[in-house]
Amino acid sequence: MAETVRANETPIVTLHTHDAEATLAFYTMLGFETTWKQLKPYVYLAFLWSAIELHYSRAPKGLDPTEENGGGALIMVDHVAPYHATFTAAMRAAHGKVLSRGLPRITRLRPGATRFSLLDPTGNHLIFIQRDEPEELEYGGSAELAGLAKVLDQVRIYREFKNDDHAAYRYAKSGLKRHPDAPAVERATAHAVLVELATALDRPEEAARRRDDLQSIMDDELTEEERQEVERELDHAEELREWRGDGPDDGGGERT
Repeated sequence: MAETVRANETPIVTLHTHDAEATLAFYTMLGFETTWKQLKPYVYLAFLWSAIELHYSRAPKGLDPTEENGGGALIMVDHVAPYHATFTAAMRAAHGKVLSRGLPRITRLRPGATRFSLLDPTGNHLIFIQRDEPEELEYGGSAELAGLAKVLDQVRIYREFKNDDHAAYRYAKSGLKRHPDAPAVERATAHAVLVELATALDRPEEAARRRDDLQSIMDDELTEEERQEVERELDHAEELREWRGDGPDDGGGERT
């Protein structure tokens, strides 16, 4: 009788490296164990951390790390926050700051978000995803919402599920233009979201302009309860600056 396939496979991700030494330094800094190191006659590296096993071979000619399209892996975990905190702490210990720009880097993790990305020196994406993340998202925004509120829901999807701050920024900006008569609290929230996104994208002048627009709405059109709601959203920009270790005036100046 022929043997049947049993569900006990161990898949191992193989990625490319354009710089073996940089890749070794990156994973050593994060706390990975190097389980195999071969540089000649060909490159082959293997790393292990917890139950995450990654293997690397030499990148093909023409691969441009700055395009960040070399490859990647989805890593499913029960809770993403401890992983994010561990890698962030390792970066601070090694570099005195979080590597949040350029390559390598880690993306931010907003409260309630269920994924983040870790990019290696070659631009491979390791995307950590919480297992209870919604399997289906309503792209375009929830069908239960309308107008600017629906736009903001799609911005949330871009920002927290797609890790695409550029798309989130463009969508929020165009949504404000398309819905100039939206309720004041929605317009204020959109400006607060844009402050955080402009900070994430290193656009301090845009962040400052959005703060000014937001302040006029908060002063003239919002109730105290609404102001507190919008301030909670604006706090994310401050939290981002603190997490990255930015100076007090980076990302648009002090909040008024």
